Amino acid sequence: MYQLLRDCNIDPSKLSPFQKILLLADGTLTNILEIFLNEPIAVVKLSEKIVIITEDIQPLKIKAGTEVLERQILLQDQTSHHNWLYADSIIVIERIEERFRDKLIKSHIPIGKLWQQHKTETFKEIVNYAQEQAGDLSDYFEIKRQDNLLSRTYSVSSNNQPVMMITEKFPESYFTSDF
Repeated sequence: MYQLLRDCNIDPSKLSPFQKILLLADGTLTNILEIFLNEPIAVVKLSEKIVIITEDIQPLKIKAGTEVLERQILLQDQTSHHNWLYADSIIVIERIEERFRDKLIKSHIPIGKLWQQHKTETFKEIVNYAQEQAGDLSDYFEIKRQDNLLSRTYSVSSNNQPVMMITEKFPESYFTSDF
């Protein structure tokens, strides 16, 4: 795992233990954040739309022309409404159960909590780690555009087929040892 971080120019020795957990854990980050922050976490939907993709997405094993749900959200604590994490998802809607899909679209429940509620078996595989400038996402975190974000992208499989790909990003300045 550490080699994957190094391949993306992220030096693991410069990360706090909690930053490593956020990047390397294959669990649901909402629960991890709630425990760390001692606050309930809410989903703020920024965008959610059904689109036809224009190019193949190999980690999802789908071809151009496939209908997917694109979703951008923030995870924020319910007390101060501070944004802790940005996530974008590509969900192959024909591969998820209808009740799960309806709840995903109609509610503000994090995906990980929906998996738990529906007792959905999942397998997550890291596709990529990255460090990038915040750019347009800086406003959500009240940081400068040139400040860095850390991110991970992973595919999620259920019933032995990839159903979604999620990229989660948070400011490099968050969750440090002196945070």
